[in-house]
Amino acid sequence: MLFNSIAFLLFLPAVFLAYWLMNRWTDRQHGLKLQNAFLLGVSYLFYGWWDWRFLGLIAFSTVVDYFAGLQIARKRDGAKGAAKGWLAASLVVNLGLLGYFKYANFFIDSWVTAWSAVGVEMHASTLQIILPVGISFYTFQTLSYSIDIYRNRLEPTRDFISFAAFVSFFPQLVAGPIERASALLPQLLKRRTFSDRLASSGMRLALWGMFKKVVVADRLAGWVDVYFAAPEELAGGDAALALVFFGLQLYLDFSAYSDIAIGIARMLGIELMTNFRRPYFARSFSDFWERWHISLSSWFRDYVYIPLGGSRNGKWRTWRNVLVVFLVSGLWHGASWNFVIWGGLNGLFLIAVDPLLTRFKGRVQRVVAPVVVTAGWCLSLAFFRGQGWEGATEMLKALMRGGGSAAVELLGTTEAEWRLAWWSIVAVLAVDAWGEWHEFRAKPLSWSPPRWIRWAGYAVVSWAIVLFGIYGVNLDDAQFIYFQF
Repeated sequence: MLFNSIAFLLFLPAVFLAYWLMNRWTDRQHGLKLQNAFLLGVSYLFYGWWDWRFLGLIAFSTVVDYFAGLQIARKRDGAKGAAKGWLAASLVVNLGLLGYFKYANFFIDSWVTAWSAVGVEMHASTLQIILPVGISFYTFQTLSYSIDIYRNRLEPTRDFISFAAFVSFFPQLVAGPIERASALLPQLLKRRTFSDRLASSGMRLALWGMFKKVVVADRLAGWVDVYFAAPEELAGGDAALALVFFGLQLYLDFSAYSDIAIGIARMLGIELMTNFRRPYFARSFSDFWERWHISLSSWFRDYVYIPLGGSRNGKWRTWRNVLVVFLVSGLWHGASWNFVIWGGLNGLFLIAVDPLLTRFKGRVQRVVAPVVVTAGWCLSLAFFRGQGWEGATEMLKALMRGGGSAAVELLGTTEAEWRLAWWSIVAVLAVDAWGEWHEFRAKPLSWSPPRWIRWAGYAVVSWAIVLFGIYGVNLDDAQFIYFQF
């Protein structure tokens, strides 16, 4: 079920009303159990909307990690080896499922290609595997639960329904944020009461996310598809525009999903972590990754980078650890060498370019550094979006050709549509710039516009969504980009 679908437009109000009404009509003891059982049921309905067969997979993962968590906690203070065995069981099951469904064909193809390179022809047929939606996200979420219990940073819950609701919580199930059990599970273990402040804040955030998705990101998506369909035919100006447009599409599409997810969770009395914080204003590549997909970046920091040694053992090992994290992060994004290269490039940018950016100071740094970081990021996206090695390298070759942009003619769009897209982009980036400015000044907003201005703004955004939103004729046209990961 997509956030930007008619089905979800009917689903969410029904869930919202039933969720809070049952909380009002039940006593304190039974209200929590009913709330979480209801959340679990509607989350499974939401997830099963794509393919009911995926439900067995998430249920199996939930059962394994629930019992593994209990056993790890029981053994960790005494039989440390037994606790490690239960942790290993959780890792093997979760990573094994992820590896099979996401990477089986990738490893088969790579094996055949490797033998072909030395002149040995092998014939191996790929498997007909359907990638379960969101498996990369909920796998990392449940892994953090088992690892944190083993590290004695978290106590396991014996409330299976609440734990299952944590794993399958529908707003963030298929594309994050990847929540830690230490943050989300305690909220599910206590009864939620309705808050006007949280609900209204959640609705505003979800509305803004929907604007970014259907008015801006989906409008850019059609143009990006045209550009990347034939990169060998592009002039240099259009190749540059293709990478910039995809960088904007990726950011607006994914941050829109996060905004909607966080907003819906707030409407249900639950706070999720911030997943994006104005990444195109970052002043270094390390700063960029502290602002982009924060839940995944912090996951890799805590569960891969720091266990490898972090930055504690000298420059060379620090660089090695950075590259390992980015290569694994690239592979997490997709079963393709293109994603591995994309991850490696961003790791190299952090190692090689960040020291140069520190030489800029003051206002020069605030202007130049974000331009350099954004340019490097957009260049790496040739591998993220390109069709295989050839598609990516053709896009990079196109950048070196002469010629400006003939976007309006090439894309088959109208001047009015072109202006609408750019004004929408300006509006979104202006909101980000406003937030960045107030964070730079380290002062909270001291002025709130009158109610009539706020409501006029909500009306304009809603009107834009209805009139200017791009609505696909099939499921693939409307999907969020990160559903494929």
